Parts: sequence; C-alpha cells; structure tokens
Amino acid sequence: MNPQTSAGQLPQDDLLKIILADLRRTVREYTTATTESSCPSIRRMFAELTDSTLRLQGDLYTLLERHQVYSAPAGATRQEIDQKIKEAEKTHQKVHQFVQQHAFQSNPYLHPANVPYHQTNVQNPYYT
Repeated sequence: MNPQTSAGQLPQDDLLKIILADLRRTVREYTTATTESSCPSIRRMFAELTDSTLRLQGDLYTLLERHQVYSAPAGATRQEIDQKIKEAEKTHQKVHQFVQQHAFQSNPYLHPANVPYHQTNVQNPYYT
C-alpha cells in the first residue's frame, strides 16, 4: 500500500484499518437487525446486506494482509477451542432450560417437549 499523508490526515494504512473495523461493526449491526426483524422482506434485506458486507470485509482483509498492513491474530490451540465449545454448549443448555421454564409459566397453552434436551449431532466441518 502507499502510505501517503496530507497535513492533518491519517496515513492510508490507518484509514484502511479503520474501514476494516467499521465493516466488522456494520456486520454486527446488520446481524442484530436481521434477528430483530419480524417482517420477512426486511429480514431478507438485512441478511443480504450482512452477506455482502462480510464479503467486502473479507476482500479488504485479504488485500491488507497481502500488502502486510494487517496480520491475522495468533491461532488458538485445539484445547482452547474445545474449552470455548464446551462453554458455549453449557450456555446454550442453560438458555434453553430458562426459556422452557419461563415460556410454560407465562402461557398455559404451551406444553413441555415430550423428548429431553439433547446435544447437537452436527459436527463442525472446521474441527473434523
């Protein structure tokens, strides 16, 4: 990249890093908007915006990495990944139980499932 600056301006590399961070923030906002939307067409629009912003963010990251402006964070060990997966599964189970308890208390027409909660049987393709 060409790190040019004018009086009072940030170097180009810094501006590109700011844009990259802003794209990450935008993806989070679009994801929230998608999950909060009750209208199917609005939900679809935000999902499409999320996808296109993710592609743009990925393209910019690849460009910055290629020009050695931005480097990937250090990788995690398998043990760290496994620990995070276990924590996420525990949290998921707690949230599921909480929702089940409170949904049935507030609506007399809802009934508990006739099968117990079970762990997902889908394998993450990144860890096989």
